[in-house]
Amino acid sequence: MGLVVGLVVVAVLAVLLAVAALWVVRTYNRLIRLRNQTQASWAQIDVQLKRRHELIPNLVEGARGYAAHERATLEAVVTARGTAAQTGLRVTDKAAAEELLTASLGRLLALGESYPQLKADQHFLKLQAELATAEDKIAYARQFYNSAVQSYHTALESFPGNLVAGIGGGHGRREYFEAGATAQDAPPVNLA
Repeated sequence: MGLVVGLVVVAVLAVLLAVAALWVVRTYNRLIRLRNQTQASWAQIDVQLKRRHELIPNLVEGARGYAAHERATLEAVVTARGTAAQTGLRVTDKAAAEELLTASLGRLLALGESYPQLKADQHFLKLQAELATAEDKIAYARQFYNSAVQSYHTALESFPGNLVAGIGGGHGRREYFEAGATAQDAPPVNLA
């Protein structure tokens, strides 16, 4: 009888141990999935930012012919694009560079109001429309990334994720990609 009880106790302990191991594995895999989702979300932001960066030289060149004496504005856009296009920037540094680029683009697009010929140029209007589309995609990608970061942080900070995150390593907080005041108050693109 004692042997049977001993076997039952061992079996119950084995089942409990197996359940605990499955729980740890499941939680760890969830953290990995959320971490990978934040990385994939950041990659989407990067794709959209690169698309925006590719449009800028054409936009500047189109404006240059009409607004040649606005050299400071055109150079500010080119410089801001160069800074924003750098690789290896932290998320907060990238956000600040993009904020500066958005502000300089706003000044460039405002030139269209001062130069009626530029405002009527079909190529410039097409580039403005493409830029507006790129800005919308960037905003969506930023929202998706920040949502992924929030989900990841919630999993890291709540039980049982906070216990399991310490076991596996490689899990740490991610930075949000936040638009600053300049980007939020950027002048709208006027296609009229």
